[in-house]
Amino acid sequence: MATINTYLSFMGNTEKAFNFYKSVFGTEFVGGIRRFGDMPANDKMSEDDKQKVMHVGLPIGPGNFLMGTDALESKGQSLTFGNNYYISISPESKEEAVHLFNGLSSGGTITSPLADTFWGAYFGTFTDKFGVHWMVNYLNNNS
Repeated sequence: MATINTYLSFMGNTEKAFNFYKSVFGTEFVGGIRRFGDMPANDKMSEDDKQKVMHVGLPIGPGNFLMGTDALESKGQSLTFGNNYYISISPESKEEAVHLFNGLSSGGTITSPLADTFWGAYFGTFTDKFGVHWMVNYLNNNS
């Protein structure tokens, strides 16, 4: 079965965003932070672009990674953040749901507070302080 991972692009603040996510999930970057300056043949790249994040990967559960990069305006890349995406987290306990929801929503905007739902989940949604949309969906299969 294929694994689905979420890849996020930012306009120069990938490292800040991923350090925040790292502090919430309590895991370490896989392979560290790779910068555009680490690429071969980067002599035509500005010093600012060389410091930007080319790739970072953060494990957030068994077989799941949150990955990211900085878009380079100098290469004609741009971003439009929209409301057509979410990262859905399925925690293993109600306590973990609360921890992740409170940590990731810190400084962001809560759209649906954590609450019991008609489908039997403890569920909430928010947009974090970096403009990323999240949903937390704890489904207790023992009830």
